[in-house]
Amino acid sequence: QVQLVESGGGLVQTGGSLRLSCAASGRTFNIYTMAWFRQAPGKEREFVAAITRSGGRPYNPDSVKGRFTISRDSAGNTIYLQMNSLKPEDTAIYYCAADQGPFTTLMDQYDYWGQGTQVAVSS
Repeated sequence: QVQLVESGGGLVQTGGSLRLSCAASGRTFNIYTMAWFRQAPGKEREFVAAITRSGGRPYNPDSVKGRFTISRDSAGNTIYLQMNSLKPEDTAIYYCAADQGPFTTLMDQYDYWGQGTQVAVSS
């Protein structure tokens, strides 16, 4: 089993920044791809960014491109999401996910999930 613990969420004003962290523990040697998803109130969970163990293919959809950056530590067991120029529409619970398989943006392909960390952006 793999455990994922997110941290770094909070309340920030429009235009501010936050850095989320996700630490993986347990049988982490199986993990290849890690990702961030988010779920706003009343909306479905959506993909934000993903990165492979080698650090390749960081990916952001258009809604966050240029503002959010995903990275991974050298050991490969912790990922980060640097969020800049935050907007009220970025308000959501942010979830970390991990998968043994190749890069994917599909939520149902991820085997492990964290409990989530709340991000709130005030206008």
